[in-house]
Amino acid sequence: MKSCRSLRRSLAVALGVAALYAAQVFAALPTPGSAAPDFTLKGTNGQNVRLKEQRGQVVLINFWATWCAPCRQELPALDKLQTQYGKAGLRLLAVSVDEDGGKADAMARQLGLKLTVLHDRDKLVAKRYDVDAMPATVIVDRKGQVRFVHRGYRAGYEKTYEQQIRELLRE
Repeated sequence: MKSCRSLRRSLAVALGVAALYAAQVFAALPTPGSAAPDFTLKGTNGQNVRLKEQRGQVVLINFWATWCAPCRQELPALDKLQTQYGKAGLRLLAVSVDEDGGKADAMARQLGLKLTVLHDRDKLVAKRYDVDAMPATVIVDRKGQVRFVHRGYRAGYEKTYEQQIRELLRE
């Protein structure tokens, strides 16, 4: 009898812990209007970049991979947006989810990208951002709030990104 109560109590505690963990995980998933989950990732240049330190700028976070054909098509368009709006306050963070960061760096060089490439080899940041499609793009306002979330890519999406970026830069 005692062991049955003990087992039920242990099960109740385990379920409570699991519920708390799930609440924390799901609370971190970005939706428009929520705070962008903070992260720190190492860039191609060896420097760490922390999202929280980008406050005051509009930040476009793009999750991509070398095996993703739409990513290869989208990245040069994003690089142009960074060049065009960087001085106005846009910071573009291209987050590679490739396990081999060298492949991501090589592809960035091959495409002639000037934007900041970050490495999420363990996909921990991608999980926090609920990335379930490649590429995935999150646009964060100057206050650190998620404003727009895009999953996938088709030619022409960059026009939508540009419109949203311009709107946020004017705020």
